[in-house]
Amino acid sequence: MKTLLSLIAMTTMASAGTMKIDASKSWLKIDCKATGHSWSAQLKKFSASVSGDDSTLTPKAAQMSWNFSDLDSNEADRDKKMLDWLNSTKTPGGSWKMTGQWKDGTGQQYVKGPLTIAGVSKEITIPVTAKKDGKNVSLDGEVWIDTTDHGLPIIKMLVMTVNPKVKIKFHLEGPSN
Repeated sequence: MKTLLSLIAMTTMASAGTMKIDASKSWLKIDCKATGHSWSAQLKKFSASVSGDDSTLTPKAAQMSWNFSDLDSNEADRDKKMLDWLNSTKTPGGSWKMTGQWKDGTGQQYVKGPLTIAGVSKEITIPVTAKKDGKNVSLDGEVWIDTTDHGLPIIKMLVMTVNPKVKIKFHLEGPSN
């Protein structure tokens, strides 16, 4: 019996893995819309960690964090306005941490946890897709959020209004240890 328990424990440990995030292949983007206009912004730098079961590609723990000063929309004036809107001098960063995961009846994987922006946390659910190619693992997800849920005002300038609903998309990739 002791040998059987040891074998089960070793098998469980062998299937657990931590993804070493490759920053050159991973990204975190935000899609935004305004009256007659849309744009994407990307975080030039962010930190992320993911661990889980290598055999089933089920995440066990995941988190991401970033500084808003690393947000780049390819337009410096817009970036400055976004930093002011985010009140980045008071709350310079944001984060998300997984608190749960499950699969639905079709096999779609979901993760949930609090997203913190502008110092306000709101639980979100993100559908994710995990893939493994040899030792390389990737995790992709996207979710719509409403920025007013984080206490951020709706931006209105003359006849233009920025939609408070934005799409957050990410791709994390790297070898699993």
